[in-house]
Amino acid sequence: MIADLKTFIERERPHWKELERELEKIREHLADLSDLKYARHVLGLYQRTSSDLARLQGSSSEPELRAYLENLVGSGYAEIHSATRDRRHFRPWQWLVQTFPQAFRRQIWGFWMSVALTLVGALLGAFLISKGVEGREAIYPFPHLVHQTPSERVAREEQRGTEAVSKGRDDLEGRKATFSAELMRNNISVTFRAMAFGMTWGIGTLLILFYNGVVLGAVVFDYVSDGQTVFMLGWLLPHGSVEIPAILLGGQAGLILGRALIGWGTPDSLRTRFRKITPDLATIAGGAALLLVWAGIIEAFFSQYHEPVLPYWVKILFGAVQLVALAWFLFFCGKPKAGADELQR
Repeated sequence: MIADLKTFIERERPHWKELERELEKIREHLADLSDLKYARHVLGLYQRTSSDLARLQGSSSEPELRAYLENLVGSGYAEIHSATRDRRHFRPWQWLVQTFPQAFRRQIWGFWMSVALTLVGALLGAFLISKGVEGREAIYPFPHLVHQTPSERVAREEQRGTEAVSKGRDDLEGRKATFSAELMRNNISVTFRAMAFGMTWGIGTLLILFYNGVVLGAVVFDYVSDGQTVFMLGWLLPHGSVEIPAILLGGQAGLILGRALIGWGTPDSLRTRFRKITPDLATIAGGAALLLVWAGIIEAFFSQYHEPVLPYWVKILFGAVQLVALAWFLFFCGKPKAGADELQR
């Protein structure tokens, strides 16, 4: 029995309205019930509204209010249980445009740490290359890279392109698919090692990210200091604008795993920590693998062609647009619409 019906309605109505808004977001796939904290909040609203409906059932007044709450509770039951069932069915497009970028942003700290480690390594790589042959020997694994300057490599690649144009043949003809597969395998193995080494409490991941930064910084400094900046951008940007972020995502996943093993700042058990990070970890790993497949295709079918076969400005523009598009996708795709944000507030 409700003693003061007016006060009861004024007190409870904000919770009903909030549940209504949240159910609409779930219905339009603007909310994710796999987020345990959010799911508990919605379930609490649903249970409170159900309790309010039960309290009103004994009252003969406010039939419209009872009908409204009956409809709201019924919708809540349908949406919550439907969303729970839907999670058992994989939806590739929804996973790509919502689940993947959302998981990336939830664990953004790991990505920024990957970026920082790579940049520190890049500074060391540039410093070592600036020391001459000794620095090159310390970084480059192959002798021909040590003794061949970027200008010599550029001249050789452009000569090969000139011969290909004059003879009307393609040096990679018949080998593109194999070459692309080899690149994908190599890149994926590097990225997944960065993830797997998270099992070393993140230490192995830190080392891989740092070493990749050293090599990247060395290559960039080598070409820039030798006056081959345009060639370097045309060579690296088309595939590197996807490949490097994918490796950083692998590092992000490895650091997430390492942090869960260590248990910084949480009283949760190891099993609970693993259960919490598993969905995001699997999603980031899957997203990184997709990016690496695309990078391998671009590197085999596009990046390896230089002037006069492909103008450098075309390759640079392609890589720059691709990098901007990927950044937008990761940082903004899958965000709730502005209207939904207003409703939530």
